[in-house]
Amino acid sequence: MTEQTAIDLTPAAAARVAAIAAKQGKPAMLRLSVDGGGCAGFQYVFGLADVVAEDDVTAVRDGVTLVVDSVSLDLVRGSHVDYVESLGGAAFRVENPQAASGCGCGSSFSI
Repeated sequence: MTEQTAIDLTPAAAARVAAIAAKQGKPAMLRLSVDGGGCAGFQYVFGLADVVAEDDVTAVRDGVTLVVDSVSLDLVRGSHVDYVESLGGAAFRVENPQAASGCGCGSSFSI
């Protein structure tokens, strides 16, 4: 898998990022990073980004950029970032093929 296809943003996630960024007057860039912690060992952290660092990897869909730092990329390579709405609420969700297990909240995983 090349760096350009290392991670993907779904159309639903791109649309949601564009809407949030427009409301806040920021660029349509979503940063995904991985921190230690959460109920399963690692947790996904999302936030709007202002800049792309030199060692970041990006994926672009519908004018929206997903930004992942090189350290986090090792843990999320091959993933798809989606935006899901359900009775329990709405959230960005990472479909990570590397995750050996996850937790019920969907924001934490282990490898």
